[in-house]
Parts: sequence; structure tokens; C-alpha cells
Amino acid sequence: MRRSEINGRIAEAEAFFESMRFRLPPWAFRAPADWKGRYEDESEIVDNMLGWDLTDFGSDDFDSRGLLLFTIRNGNPKRDKKTYAEKIMIVGEGQETPLHFHWSKMEDIIVRGGGSLVVQLWASTPDEGLSEGRVRLRIDGTAREIGAGSSIVLGPGESVCLEQGVYHRFYGQAGKGRVLVGEVSAVNDDASDNRFYKPAGRFPEIEEDEAPFRLLASDLKRYI
Repeated sequence: MRRSEINGRIAEAEAFFESMRFRLPPWAFRAPADWKGRYEDESEIVDNMLGWDLTDFGSDDFDSRGLLLFTIRNGNPKRDKKTYAEKIMIVGEGQETPLHFHWSKMEDIIVRGGGSLVVQLWASTPDEGLSEGRVRLRIDGTAREIGAGSSIVLGPGESVCLEQGVYHRFYGQAGKGRVLVGEVSAVNDDASDNRFYKPAGRFPEIEEDEAPFRLLASDLKRYI
């Protein structure tokens, strides 16, 4: 992805978060130059990859297959006692996060506002294929079973709990607008805990065609 596209998407995201009255921590709006020399006091932000995150999953088509996230908090078993994570995400109409599961992480996906989120689900087989069996899940604490490959639709205020090994893909429902999506989970490790059903790039290669507007979580170690 080009840095200019990433800059534009983050600027749009800031405006959307504001319209949804969702407040990010103050450092979310820090200019790149202002990160210099802050590692001693802010190592948790850097080492646990908090902050802005944007990916097109290697598709070169962010609007069709992509996701913008902001990691608000996250633990790191190698350096601290925090066992949980929280993200806020923006999902566009028809904008897909491709089919994947997590080996370690259990998570709740929560629609915080905006449109509706479509989530398609499969259980996984022991060899990490798609199971034909029914999928067991909980929607806002209520036990449900759905058929393999079936979808649920979550509106604002609704959530689904996804256990380890449950394949899921999601996108914004057509005609409903962008979706503000929260995630509350165990510690998040995007470098080693995503099992995509079909290979997908998690972190984009960036063409630096202009200076960064905000730093991505993956930029921080270089700049700080």
C-alpha cells in the first residue's frame, strides 16, 4: 500500500471515530516526530504493538478486502502480566476480513455503532480444514448453534464470542453504512496467531510516497 493511501484512511478514521463519539487515547494523534525519545516511558505501546494498524491482506484493494484497526491495550507474556487486549475497528460495507481462526486467542466481536456486521462461521477440523459440523457459539451470552458456513448478523450493541479454532470472516452489511466494531480478547499476537484458510498477508508492504501522518504500530520501533 502507498503511504499516501494509509494517511488518507487514518484521517478518515479519526473523523469517523469522532462522529461515533469514540475517544482514542491522546497519543493516537501524535505527530511522528513527537515519538522520538519516548521509549523508556512508553515501551508498552511499542513492544505490545498498540495504536494504528491497517491492512489490505495483500489484496491491493483495501475497500474490498481490508481492515483498519486501533489496538487500545494489549498484553505481552514475555514482559508483563496483562492477559487481555482491546481493539476498535472500522469495517466498510462489503469490506471483507478473510476467513481465519486463532490458535491461542479467544475473542468477543462487538458492534459498537454504525451499520451491521455479517459474520460467517465454520468449525475447524483437526487438520485445520473446514468442518461440516455445526458451530457452537454465544451471542451476548446466549448459547447458539448454526450450520457450517452459516452467517449471523450483528447490529449495534450485539456481540459474538469466538473460541479458538472457529473460522470466521466478516464484512459490513450492504446498505447499512460503515460499522464501528470492538474486540475484547486474550492477548493478541498478529505475528503468529492468525491461521488464514487461504494465504493472506497481515502487514502491508508500504511504498513511502509521502511522509507518515500518523505512525502505524509496525512503524513505532523505527521512529522512537
